[in-house]
Amino acid sequence: MTDDEATTPVRQLLHTRTVTCTGYLRSDGLFDIEGRLLDIKGRETEMPFGTIEAGGALHQMVIVMTVDANLVIQQVEARSEITPAPMCKQISHAYAALKGLKIGAGFKQRVAERVGGERGCTHLTELLGPMATTLIQTTAPLLREQLRLRETREPGFKRPKHWVIGTCHTYRTDGEAVRTLWPDHYEPGTSEKD
Repeated sequence: MTDDEATTPVRQLLHTRTVTCTGYLRSDGLFDIEGRLLDIKGRETEMPFGTIEAGGALHQMVIVMTVDANLVIQQVEARSEITPAPMCKQISHAYAALKGLKIGAGFKQRVAERVGGERGCTHLTELLGPMATTLIQTTAPLLREQLRLRETREPGFKRPKHWVIGTCHTYRTDGEAVRTLWPDHYEPGTSEKD
């Protein structure tokens, strides 16, 4: 045994959360984004409404969000399959209120207005964040293809400002990525103003 091994604390697994988001293109041209949240207890855990055995689920929740090519939500189905309290399952229907929202800037705030706090479930609402980014990753290659086609078919077509510009350090308006990929939108020295 090495000195490092002798001084390294022993860890006991207490909890594992797994979030899985999957993006699908449907045969009708819409997109389904499926989000799954699974919380597993590492040891037997007493809860107010019962005991969860070691390896048992505290939460098992699913949201399927159907979205069009303009990133507008067409339908949301939420299911709380396993919950720590029986009342948790009563709020899943509230997520249908997200129909009509556009995924993009301000999305989290608009979600909070409709299903935040007592109007929703903390865990289902949190799951919507990674689902939104999964939608972007799912649709981005298809949208790039459509823009390339328009450029070849429509003389004078100019791509709109890419939505990612200004959303993070890499895609800041005065960054190397924007200068290289979208020189028309490059603004040297703008981040120095902050």
